[in-house]
Formats: sequence, structure tokens, C-alpha cells
Amino acid sequence: MTPPVFWDGVLRRLGDEVPSFVLEAWVQPLVAEANGTGMRLLCPSVLHRERINSRYLSRIRELALLETGHPVEIELAVAAPDVVAAPSAAFGNPRPENGATRRAPTPAGPASSRSKSAHPRRPSTAGGLPHQAPLPHTFDNFVVGPCNRLAREASFAVAEGRQQPVNPLYLASDPGLGKTHLARAIADARRNRGGRVIYQSAETFLNHFTTAIRSRKMDQFKHRYRQGCDLLVIEDVQFLSKKKGTQLELFHTLNHLIEVGSRVVFTADRMPREISALDERLRSHMAAGLVASLEPPDALVRREILRVKAASGGVRLPEPCLDLLVDVVRGSVRDLEGVLVQLVTTSSLLKRPIDVELTENALRKISATLAPAQRLGIGTIIEAVATFYRTSVPMLSTRSRRRDVVVPRQIAMYLCRRYTNLPASEIGRAFGRNHPSVSNAERTVEKNILESAPFRYKVEAIASRLDELERNAAR
Repeated sequence: MTPPVFWDGVLRRLGDEVPSFVLEAWVQPLVAEANGTGMRLLCPSVLHRERINSRYLSRIRELALLETGHPVEIELAVAAPDVVAAPSAAFGNPRPENGATRRAPTPAGPASSRSKSAHPRRPSTAGGLPHQAPLPHTFDNFVVGPCNRLAREASFAVAEGRQQPVNPLYLASDPGLGKTHLARAIADARRNRGGRVIYQSAETFLNHFTTAIRSRKMDQFKHRYRQGCDLLVIEDVQFLSKKKGTQLELFHTLNHLIEVGSRVVFTADRMPREISALDERLRSHMAAGLVASLEPPDALVRREILRVKAASGGVRLPEPCLDLLVDVVRGSVRDLEGVLVQLVTTSSLLKRPIDVELTENALRKISATLAPAQRLGIGTIIEAVATFYRTSVPMLSTRSRRRDVVVPRQIAMYLCRRYTNLPASEIGRAFGRNHPSVSNAERTVEKNILESAPFRYKVEAIASRLDELERNAAR
């Protein structure tokens, strides 16, 4: 499987045009192979193929024409699960900025910081522990993992005034997963650079618009939102559903700001295509820059959020208690903070140290409201992984140490932890293993997700299938 000789040239040209995180997330995982006089690009998943086809394929064809001097037929296909893209010489090592050395990624903060002031990230917080002031919303105290890395990197690029194609930036997630944290961090960073920032909720924008119409002061409204505005942040744009007049005004405001080089950030609890009764022109403009979603934190991120949040309030969490919290609380950042506040408050009121018994008592009071309903069984998850890796379900329960068995088995254990409410011991029994084997598999998979984009996309492809099965089961 030899890549065409012109492929490295295409990559170099593309690397000068698109953000570095786009290269890492979408281009580097591609595997190029000669296909007669043309080229085939193998994508790690169907979702990946659709993204390349809709956003980058036409430009890749244009760059191939520049490299070869003649049109090149390019075909997209989904790679077999064992096909992994090797790093291309066209990229080499990522170019650190400001002369800084690029560090290896860690769960608390990947090596994607571009600023001299960047430090290991600390968690997003919506409130403090008892008697503790809330932490400011900065990039330094935002815990990064596979669940939110693209959103964080895109937000940081906007804050630094880089990557102009990321305009507008659209951050989407369920409540409590950090999109407001990132939006506020962008706004504060731009203010610190001397820019004029307007930070509003969609409801406030609507109220200002209707007031301006009623008082016949639309000129003042337009001047406020368009003249000299370096950054406009509109939170919860799903609120504008069915508000046709406000949508039209926002569309024209967005057009104007982008034309003059200002930056725009939207946040919402759903993707643009999922907002009902949204003007198609506005929907198209919202999705024209970068749409980045934030997913619920995985175990590594949950652990770091709890650890640093507790430390910032002067609370010491014993490791067994931290293990229990990470294992049970799998919701949003706010869920994590809520259970931590419950635990610390109980400890303070009862004048008892935080131990396993106290933690279990606190979790019993609230875990019923935090734990998601279990819809998928272990067998369904194992079957999905076995199908993806083209192996059999019984094979994943064998003692084989072959890599083509070990890797899918570890992924299956990891996904069982993610998609069920079952304890590690019960999951282990389904594979003929014990509790430590499941915990080790979970740590291994999370580490590989952080360090290997091809591996990450395989896990995401299986998770996408499980999400579909879960939705169907819920109907």
C-alpha cells in the first residue's frame, strides 16, 4: 500500500491552509494509496469519510492538480479496522510556537497549548466548595481529554486571534460540559488583549432587538453589535428557534462581523441542524466555520476534575474515595461538582473525615439521580466490538494474548464501563477476568485514545454504533 508520490506535496500545501488541529483530527488519520493513475484515501470511519467528502475533498483535488499538472481521480473509502495511518513526512513533528518545546499529552492538559502562559489544565467549575469562591473561567483551569480537545483547541485559537477560518466557532454540548467555560475564557482573553467584546445570551440579544424595534432605535442596536466589535459571543442560540425576525437580524450581524474580520462564537445544547425552525441561511453560516462538540468526561478527565477541584478548596480526597466518585458519577462537570460539594458538606457538618464509608453514604443519596438508565447489555457491546474487528464474541473471552484479540477485548471492557451501570467485577466476569483486569483495560484504552488518533477514531466508530443502538432501545 504505497502512497502516490504527490501526496506529501498535497499535505504540505494543505498544512499551510487549515488549522493544525484540523490536520491532526481529520487529515493525518487518512491512509493514501495509489489506485491506477489516481489515488484512494482510506478513512478510519464512515463519519470521517463523510466529513472529508463534504469539507476537504474538493480542495485536495485542486492541490493534487497543482502538484501533478493534471486532474487526479480521488476515491474515498473506509479502511479495514487494522489499517493505521503512519505519520507523513509532510507534517513531521508539530511546529511549536514561540520556540517552546511541545510536550507529550497528559490527561490534565494535552500538548496542544500555544501560549507561554499555558499550564496543565484544571477543571471547569460552575461553583465552589463550601466557603470557596468560584474559580475563574480560563484555559489553564479547563481539564482536557478526548471528550473536549477539539473544542478547547479551537477556542484557544480564537482567543489568540489565530486560525481565521475558524469563524464562527460553534460549541455544542449538553448542559454542564464546559462550553460556557470556554466561551468565557475566549471573551476574557480577547478583553485582555484590548479588544471590544460583546458577550450575550441569545435571550438578551432577542430582548435588545425587540426593544430597539419598539423604540425605533434600530440604528443604535446595529451600531452596538456591529461597529468596533472584535468578538461577539452568543450563548444558547437554540433559544432563537422560531424567532424569525431575530434570526434575520443575527444573520446580517454575523455577515457584517465576518466581513470586517471580527470573530463570532456561538454556544448551544444541540447542533445547528438540530435546531428546529432555524433560518437555513443562518444555519449554514453557523456551521461554516467549525462546529465542535463536547462530550461527557471519561474516567481520566473525571478524576482530574475531582482531584483539582478538591485541592483548590483545601480538601484532601483519599484515593479509594476518589475511585468511588469516578466510578459512580459519570454525568456532567456539574454533576461531579455537586457530588463533591455534597460529600464535603456532609463531612463538615458531621465533623467526620472523608473516608470510604462517608463517600458511599453520600453517593447513595444522589447516585439514583446521576446514574444514566442502563439500556445496553454487555452482550450487545461485546458483539458490536467483535463485529467491528471481524472476530467472534467467544474469542474476546479467551486467554489469548494476541494483539488482534487483546485490543478489541480491552475496548469492549472500556465500552462496557461507559455504556452500562455495572461494576467492574461483573464486567470482568463476562470476559472471564477480575476487577483489576477491567480497570487496567480502561486505563490502557483511555491512554491510547489520548495518544493515537487512529485508535481514537476506531473507538469513536464503535461508540457511534452503540449510540445508535441505545437510541433505538430508548424508543
